[in-house]
Amino acid sequence: MSDKSKKQFGVWMDSHHATIVGRENVDSGDFVVLGHEKEEGQGGNSNENAANNAERDSLHKLFKSITAHMQNVDELHVTGPGTAQEQFIKYLSETPQYKNVETKESTSNKMSDESLIEYVASQFN
Repeated sequence: MSDKSKKQFGVWMDSHHATIVGRENVDSGDFVVLGHEKEEGQGGNSNENAANNAERDSLHKLFKSITAHMQNVDELHVTGPGTAQEQFIKYLSETPQYKNVETKESTSNKMSDESLIEYVASQFN
């Protein structure tokens, strides 16, 4: 399969926000921002265990929101400032429809949509 027919996506994320980038025509065209996702904050919790569970659940909701933008993904580059991208890659590897996705990760600070598009394009070219 040539690189041009692979479904390639890029995600910048931290534990609260994500920006999803993909090609205009799914498997061809220039990279464009497909969407922005935001984790919905949790209210107060009565104990640490409940707080940890709520944090994990909200992170998984964020992950599901991100994957909704990436149908039949072949290659994915995930970047961001913390450990959320590692957790996202682990989540994908444990999800049957995403377990064969070729993933790469890097660390980066928040960037503009235009900078992210350029960065993702450079990862696949």
